[in-house]
Amino acid sequence: MSELLKNIDARTKLAGTNKLEILLFSLGKNSITGRSETFGINVFKVREVMRTPPITSAPEMPSSVEGMVSLRGALVPVVDLARYAKVVTNTPRSIMIVTEYAGHTQGFLVECVDTILRLDWSQMRVPPEMLVAEMGGLVTAVTELADGRLVMMMDVEKVLSETTNYDEEVVFRNIKPLNNPKFTVFFADDSVVARKQISRTLTAMNVKYVAAINGREAWDELQKVAAYAQTSGQKITDLISLVLTDVEMPEMDGYILTKKIKTDPRFAGVPVIMHSSLSGMSNQQLGKSVGVDEYVPKFEAQRLSETLARRLLGEHSVARPNT
Repeated sequence: MSELLKNIDARTKLAGTNKLEILLFSLGKNSITGRSETFGINVFKVREVMRTPPITSAPEMPSSVEGMVSLRGALVPVVDLARYAKVVTNTPRSIMIVTEYAGHTQGFLVECVDTILRLDWSQMRVPPEMLVAEMGGLVTAVTELADGRLVMMMDVEKVLSETTNYDEEVVFRNIKPLNNPKFTVFFADDSVVARKQISRTLTAMNVKYVAAINGREAWDELQKVAAYAQTSGQKITDLISLVLTDVEMPEMDGYILTKKIKTDPRFAGVPVIMHSSLSGMSNQQLGKSVGVDEYVPKFEAQRLSETLARRLLGEHSVARPNT
């Protein structure tokens, strides 16, 4: 199974080309529907795939958390994805996908892994509302394979948020409001959980915002704003103070969105901040290569608010280094 991921470092070159690679996996045959659905996760978020080691039960954990395993001296929580997704199955789940993103490492129990699929983000579509409702918002994008199978991109950030305590109320209570009505932030993210956190952060800052669910929708809306600014004789910065974008999004990713904004003279003076759970240095460097002004890891509301405040107030010189 390690052969699937041995060239993961080389895959960083895909970023900025609107392409991605996803690891396909199954949770087992659904006892109710009789089907075995195919799910996907971005390879950038996968550290390794292995046979599940012995799991130790842990008290006061969410019901979908099977327990903890020891990996190279570190305790890692293990989530039974079938139980989390409410997939009723009797299929044994003896494979563990070890994921690493948003500063967390966790194991996902699955029935099997299939292969790594390379495709263009434009092939990933926003899932139908019926599917979103059926899966409880767990699917952020879908695509169809040549053999007719539907691949559902799993919102692993949602899994993280509901199996850990990172999203605590105290974080938002400590955010300082700007109390400046002129600021408007435009943000794009395909994750319901991430959009909620961003909205709560901006609300706590008392900053107006406009949201989009992917890069394509964001770009379409931004072009409308730019056209309105031109026809009304206003500066674009009077309408959009800052753009905050995720990296992974169906139809158009954050790298391509940033490149479009930064190469369009109509958006001169509008800073772009990349906000992603892919917080490795390689991803940060790729963001800078397309013109990103700053990079902020996801699920750090206090840090996000501080970065937004600094950029909105024009205090660029005091930027804290990325870690």
